[in-house]
Amino acid sequence: MYKRLRNQLTGILSPQAGRRGACSGVDHVPEFEPHRHIRLLTFNIQVGINTTSYRHYVTKSWQHVLPYRHRIANLDRIAGLLRNYDVVALQECDGGSLRSGYINQVQYLAEAAGIPYWYQQLNRNLGQFAQHSNGLLSRYRPLDVTEHRLPALIPGRGAIVARYGSEADPLVLVLMHLSLSKAAQQRQLGFIRELIAEYRHVVLMGDMNNHAEELLTRTPLRDSGLVPLPETGHSFPSWRPERDLDHILVSPTLEIRKSEVVSYPMSDHLPIAMDIALPEGYLETF
Repeated sequence: MYKRLRNQLTGILSPQAGRRGACSGVDHVPEFEPHRHIRLLTFNIQVGINTTSYRHYVTKSWQHVLPYRHRIANLDRIAGLLRNYDVVALQECDGGSLRSGYINQVQYLAEAAGIPYWYQQLNRNLGQFAQHSNGLLSRYRPLDVTEHRLPALIPGRGAIVARYGSEADPLVLVLMHLSLSKAAQQRQLGFIRELIAEYRHVVLMGDMNNHAEELLTRTPLRDSGLVPLPETGHSFPSWRPERDLDHILVSPTLEIRKSEVVSYPMSDHLPIAMDIALPEGYLETF
């Protein structure tokens, strides 16, 4: 279990702790099991802030820059949800700064949820004030994990690519947090489209800040053949979901067994979950 003694006091005494992107390593991570269905989840956790009203963007804005005594309790509740899934994409995590008590939230959630592999991508480094990050949690050992900076006028957006299974025909998961600007999204999705072009079995998951119809008809993903959640997959705002900004998009080769917006309002976004099965015969490719 992540040592809770790495709290605000420890952070103040050792402010350099946890300030870079990091990875758990794979020594104790089980091999990928291609015959099983895979439980996926994507969640924008808003650095552990529980937002339940638009006014909280003002009244709780200080929690984005300063420590908050209930943040660990919020993370523990989030971890309680995450332990039900195999691969988790996290957005708006803190990699270890003043506001998080110098705790790497990706690592904390992985260890609290009992998920052996974690990878933190540091996208925007504001020193001891904020370590804006994406995160990957996985119960299975990936073939490899790479991180990519996404093109944007203002730097600070990124994607994590994790490959599983067979080198010759892998399952490829791309975890991302896109910009708000539609122009930036066009460049970012063009970049991602090139990343996935050679693969048959692809999952895109994360906070894409756009609706599925727009993403799949008016961006470089329009010819990808990716399959979205149903149109009712609204995830934002968490207290009155009206917009589908968070997505899990999958190749048609992957069987969707279940997909849902999870009613778990611990952030300003709701998490999105999906169970997928690899295509028939995929086991024989190993």
